[in-house]
Amino acid sequence: MATPHLHYHLQLLNHLRTILVALGEAEQVPEESHALFLERFDELLTLLPQDPLQSQYLGQDLICQVITRYPQIAHLVPRDLLWFFAGDCLHFMPDEELDLYQQLEEARYEAEQQGAPFDWSAEKQQRLQARTE
Repeated sequence: MATPHLHYHLQLLNHLRTILVALGEAEQVPEESHALFLERFDELLTLLPQDPLQSQYLGQDLICQVITRYPQIAHLVPRDLLWFFAGDCLHFMPDEELDLYQQLEEARYEAEQQGAPFDWSAEKQQRLQARTE
């Protein structure tokens, strides 16, 4: 069973997939290689809920490829996915953003240890607002 944290990231991946499909439909990318890429993306969507740890490298690879293969949509890749898959994905995040996500991760871990619920999205929004005030 997927945890709320994993479910949240699966939703982000599904959203990113809709963007990738739209990109193909707009004929902005070579169709054959794009179709193969979408197949691998679908493989990640299937494998991630079953075995999150084993899927980590595939996720890193695909998210990095989205940014390098499709620079026109790189700004649409949810930042949470960069942090979630970590590894090479972290190279696309500035230090300030890495600090924010590290704080979120620590707060999530603390809540988990206490058996308390943790809403990643709401907590992130709250911390971002606090930074701008």
